[in-house]
Amino acid sequence: MDLDPDLAALRPLGGFFVLGTEGAAPGPLPTLAQAYADASPDVCGNPLIFRVRKVANALRAPELRVAASVAHQGLAARLWSVALGCAALYGRVPDLDPRLLRWDADGSAPDDLWLTDVRPLPGDAPTLADVVLHGHLEPLSAALRAHHRLARGLLRGNAASALVGAARELDRWARRHGRTQTAARARSLTVDLLAHPLLAGTGTLTGTGTLTGTGTLTGTSFRRRSCCLYYRVPGGGVCGDCCFTRPPRSSPRAPSG
Repeated sequence: MDLDPDLAALRPLGGFFVLGTEGAAPGPLPTLAQAYADASPDVCGNPLIFRVRKVANALRAPELRVAASVAHQGLAARLWSVALGCAALYGRVPDLDPRLLRWDADGSAPDDLWLTDVRPLPGDAPTLADVVLHGHLEPLSAALRAHHRLARGLLRGNAASALVGAARELDRWARRHGRTQTAARARSLTVDLLAHPLLAGTGTLTGTGTLTGTGTLTGTSFRRRSCCLYYRVPGGGVCGDCCFTRPPRSSPRAPSG
C-alpha cells in the first residue's frame, strides 16, 4: 500500500501514532531540526528547553534532568510510533527528516507533530534506524545532554523502551482487528531494531517476549537495563520495564545501563 498524503491509516491507532499534515498545523511552529540545533540557554528561545521546563512543572519534577528524560522518552515514543506504524501498515515509511517535522513544544502529551511533505521511503529496519535513531534520537540526545546530566545509557534505554512500547500497542491493535500480517511485520522490525548497535544491550525480552529460532518476536515484554528516572517524580513509582522492581530509597542517581 502506498503512503497517502494524510497518512490516514494511522488514525485508528491513537494519539501516539497520528501524524498531522502541514495544513493542519496551528500557525508557524519550529521544526525539530531547529529544536535540536538551538543551543540558546534562553528558555523562551529554545523549544527543547521550554519543553523540559513544561514537563518539569506538570510533573513537579525534583530536578530538570528527570523532566528531560521524560520529555526525551515521550518524543521518542511519538517518532517510533509513526515510523513503525507506517512500516507495518503501509510497508513504507515517510521521510521524517527533522527539517520536515514541525513540533509544538507547548502542546500536550503525546507531542504534537506535523509533517510538511510526505516523501515515501522503504519500510525496512535499516531505513527506520536511519530515520528515527540517526535522524532524531542521536541529535535529540546530544541536545539534551548539552543542558542536563543525562547518561548515554539512560537515553539509549529510553529509545529502546519507546520502541517496544510502540510495538506493543501496534501488536495489540493488529490482533484485535485480525491484522496478523501487520502484527508479524511490527514484531519482526522491532527485533531487528533492538539488535542495532545504538540499541543493542539496552535490555532483555522477558516472559512472553522471546525470540523464536527464526528471529520472530513473540510478545513484546521488555526489561531495560537502565532507569528513566520517573520514580523520582512525586508519586511516580517505577515503570513496567524498569530495571528496578521498586523505587530506590536513597540512590540520588539511577544506573545508566
